[in-house]
Amino acid sequence: MTMNERAQQLRRARTPFVHATVVRAQPPSSAHAGDEAIMLSDGTIEGFVGGQCAQSSVRKAALGALQTNESVLLRVLPDGDVAFPEAPGACVVVNPCLSGGALEIFLVPQVPAPLIRVHGATPIADALVQLCGVLGYDAHGGESLDDLDGTTAVVIASHGGPEAEVIRAALDAGIGYIGLVASRIRGDSILAGLGLTAEERALIHSPVGLPIGAKTPAEIAVSVVAEVIAAIRVDGLEVPVRVQETPEHAIDPVCGMSVVIASGAEHLHAAGRDYWFCGAGCRASFAATQAGG
Repeated sequence: MTMNERAQQLRRARTPFVHATVVRAQPPSSAHAGDEAIMLSDGTIEGFVGGQCAQSSVRKAALGALQTNESVLLRVLPDGDVAFPEAPGACVVVNPCLSGGALEIFLVPQVPAPLIRVHGATPIADALVQLCGVLGYDAHGGESLDDLDGTTAVVIASHGGPEAEVIRAALDAGIGYIGLVASRIRGDSILAGLGLTAEERALIHSPVGLPIGAKTPAEIAVSVVAEVIAAIRVDGLEVPVRVQETPEHAIDPVCGMSVVIASGAEHLHAAGRDYWFCGAGCRASFAATQAGG
């Protein structure tokens, strides 16, 4: 499987990851410009962007990029004077364990887009799905809402049918935005029969959409999606993602670097304790001191 195919697989599964690309490498670094890797949120690295010492720095920076959802140009430099071109705005890490050479690695977080579930088979529902696609959102339409896992918002645009049941299912699933396409009178009638708490009622938007005087299905879709955007960008509506458990960090007892405890990281169990290292060199050095003691 190529790196691009793997990235597409992760996007389909709505799994966050970081795409790392070496953009500059100085000998004797083992990496070369163009080398690529994918890093998952549990610290797993698939591909190659440098040896173990460099990977330790990449793991830590990539996890930070996932948290902020912002791209980072990472400069990994060995300790000491290095003749390496400046890169304004780059995140600089001095890694004392590098055997030599410097690296610049571009880290691009890939966080799943909002997932909008649209209930109904109406012109408004069709327009909502189409408009979400234009925005780069994932949108699923239809009459069935059996699986709401990972859903950001639910919009009910069926003009009848089991609207109350869909609202209750969305509430029970913990959906943070529920929109009902209905007149104020009809919407109030539907909600009145649900026995909602004040907290639940605050999650339901009825009438749905920003008040822009929308009339046509496309205009109504614009008003609804605009309200969803505001909920995400302004109100902080969460975009659920499937993530692995966030790895912990440890301090390399030899060089003092902060390293990510993850699969593939150098590890040693000695004297009843677990130790983690930035690379094989520090592990071997520590193991020698333990053997000597």
